[in-house]
Amino acid sequence: AAALGEAGPVDFPSQRRERLGTFLCRTANAQLLSAAAATSIWRRVEALAAVRGVDIPELFTPDNADAVRACGVSRGKMKTMTGIRDAGRAGQLEARAIRRMRLEARDAHLSALWGIGQWTCDMVSLFYCREPDMWPEGDVAVQRMFRELIGRRKPAKAALLFAPYRSYLALAMWRLVALQREG
Repeated sequence: AAALGEAGPVDFPSQRRERLGTFLCRTANAQLLSAAAATSIWRRVEALAAVRGVDIPELFTPDNADAVRACGVSRGKMKTMTGIRDAGRAGQLEARAIRRMRLEARDAHLSALWGIGQWTCDMVSLFYCREPDMWPEGDVAVQRMFRELIGRRKPAKAALLFAPYRSYLALAMWRLVALQREG
């Protein structure tokens, strides 16, 4: 309770106006990277897209592969983003339909894309779909912070006590991680 009081009120951050494919590419870029590295790479990708006059994920084509790789995007992530582009072109990433899906169906649909794992699905559910009751089990920072607060109990089981608002618990954990880094 004290830690949640320290975190203060939390809410979903302001939503950027971007297509689901763009959000997925940006999120896939952030997988397994520090926030600073992911932001730096993504800024270069956005600048490249602007110079080339294309929208993301349309930037991820064989003709642009070398330039995208020069931005810091790995070969594996390039393959993931190309798959996202192809899925978008095939009509598989219609935001309205994705938002209406149940959480498990959304996870299955998105993770069918090469390189899209549970963490990325969780970020889509939390920050794009604004799902109020989603616990990001794959997010190391959230899990570590919550485990510090609750001791040896399993975070996923303890988080169930916060249902149907586990997303807000996750947001509070991220806030506490940020406060810890500042202090």
